[in-house]
Amino acid sequence: MSDLERVRVLVVGDSGVGKTALTNLICHGAALNNPGWTVGCSVEVKLHEYLEGTVNQKTYCIELWDIGGSHAHRNTRHVFYNVVHGIILVHDLSNRKSCLNLNRWLAEVTRCESGSGKFGSRGGGGGGTAAAWEDGNISGTDIGEVAIPLLVMGTKMDSAQEKRGLPTHQKRSDIAEEFGVEEIHLNTGDPSGLAAGTSSAAKLTRFFDKVIEKQFTDSRRKGSLTHIQPTDRRRMEKVPSVLSDRTSSLQFSSVLH
Repeated sequence: MSDLERVRVLVVGDSGVGKTALTNLICHGAALNNPGWTVGCSVEVKLHEYLEGTVNQKTYCIELWDIGGSHAHRNTRHVFYNVVHGIILVHDLSNRKSCLNLNRWLAEVTRCESGSGKFGSRGGGGGGTAAAWEDGNISGTDIGEVAIPLLVMGTKMDSAQEKRGLPTHQKRSDIAEEFGVEEIHLNTGDPSGLAAGTSSAAKLTRFFDKVIEKQFTDSRRKGSLTHIQPTDRRRMEKVPSVLSDRTSSLQFSSVLH
């Protein structure tokens, strides 16, 4: 695995929406019944077959960075946004506010420096992070164009159906509509929701393929392997690359203490 090219995908959303259970499901294919609260950032690693089933199939390493959603750390978590190749925006289908806050989460990430440069109208660092939550209502127009792939995922579909009695699978979030991206609704406690052959699994595969294409294929066309600066490479090398299994998890929390 140490020789594999890798990409970093942030998993962001309000505290309690189920990001940790979701990343566990994506990487391990199993439900996590009692996930703990994430302090700082938890990293899960998954092998992904790019363009699987074609002559161009190739194995890549996907790093899923599960960012703690506590507001207490919003001025410091920008340290995890240094290199970003894709973003999964997570909301709780039974909690409308968590869906409305996705614009703020996207603004928080894109207003900080990332591996693809600076996004948005604000400066990088903690100031841009705080501004995403201090501003008034934020829409897709305020955020502007986002140059990296996005995926929206709604969790706790069973709770939403019990609470509202509505077919949530037929409804798309405003942010998915605004940015024209795909959305997945599921129960993180049900592994069959991302089982091979399902529409949700196909959407997730397409998203990972887009992330890899954007980072490597586009970069090579420009004559450069990646946008990551030398200092960023050293940071990435801190993540253990020799793993005995196809997935592994790490915990980064000391920076917030």
